[in-house]
Amino acid sequence: MSGIYIHIPFCKQACHYCDFHFSTSMKKKDEMVLALAKEIGMRKNELLDSARSDNEIVETIYFGGGTPSVLTNDEINFLISEVYKNYKVVENPEITLEANPDDLSAERILELSKSPINRLSIGIQSFYEEDLKMMNRAHNSAEAKKCLEEATKYFDNISLDLIYGIPGMSDEMWKQNIQTALNFGIPHISSYALTVEPKTALSKLIQTGKVAEPQDEVASNHFLILVEMLQQNGFIHYELSNFGKEKYFSKNNSAYWLGKKYIGIGPSAHSYDGVKRGWNIANNSLYLKAIQNNELPIETEILTVSDRYNEYIMTGLRTIWGVSLERIEKEFGSEYLNYLLEQAQKFLNDNLLSIENNILKPTPKGKFLTDGIASDLFYLNLDE
Repeated sequence: MSGIYIHIPFCKQACHYCDFHFSTSMKKKDEMVLALAKEIGMRKNELLDSARSDNEIVETIYFGGGTPSVLTNDEINFLISEVYKNYKVVENPEITLEANPDDLSAERILELSKSPINRLSIGIQSFYEEDLKMMNRAHNSAEAKKCLEEATKYFDNISLDLIYGIPGMSDEMWKQNIQTALNFGIPHISSYALTVEPKTALSKLIQTGKVAEPQDEVASNHFLILVEMLQQNGFIHYELSNFGKEKYFSKNNSAYWLGKKYIGIGPSAHSYDGVKRGWNIANNSLYLKAIQNNELPIETEILTVSDRYNEYIMTGLRTIWGVSLERIEKEFGSEYLNYLLEQAQKFLNDNLLSIENNILKPTPKGKFLTDGIASDLFYLNLDE
């Protein structure tokens, strides 16, 4: 089983914290949709299973961005039909559309409910007006609530994004943000700490003193509140930033974390086939020019043994499935296993990691520190 990710590189306006690839000019949108369709066809043989001389089955189609909801329903349906035309698709695939509340009018939601889209991922970020203004989001608090009210009438499988650690957000405000999401009966929540990426508007606002710098201690406390409140409400904390009710985990994202193959279509999109990783050029004009010349604007790298080990450590520790010590030994050898156990010892002693049933996992105390712990377990010095 594998997945198709389609990157829609357009946004109405730039959020202050975002460093993803997008353009706020829609001038080349029609051209881009045709180029995306063409790339879907150009790459149809990449999912060949050499053992069976047949294509792997596509289980998920994911529209990410940017803001995929700036596409019309006809454009979305056209791209989905191109996937079906060029790949084998499972009978009931998970087809996700990332969307912003300002694009989700009652009429649009009704239209989408009649399309092949069966999962919405809605970028709420916060229900507070001051937070949305500070982040330069295109929607307001009323739109956020109204779109969830409408979306839950027609869609069962909905995820929403919330950001914590926002300067000025008290613990009480954060609890209220979570509670508002829970009141709508949403079955999946993705939540991230506000991070300051270089060269973003947020970085400049902090440098000029217009916005306070996010504090790690505040973010850490918000994370603990999030975990506790969602677990009390029947959510499973299945990945560091993702919480889902049973049967509502994101199949698309779980495939990434479990090391399944996926093809990334569109400018800046990434791909992985188990052996090599690829990424498309992050420039709309150069991407369009290459596709129009029947060229794939992609760079690839073959992953070394230690690259694959490091990726497994990073993704394994972030998920409910942990890192299988048996798999480490089988796939990478005893040298890697011994190294891992040696490096993990201090975290085991400090009750930040635990080993149960031959699976290495962060403890509740270690969860917020997962990425830092993982980097200490990476194997960096092998000659390859």
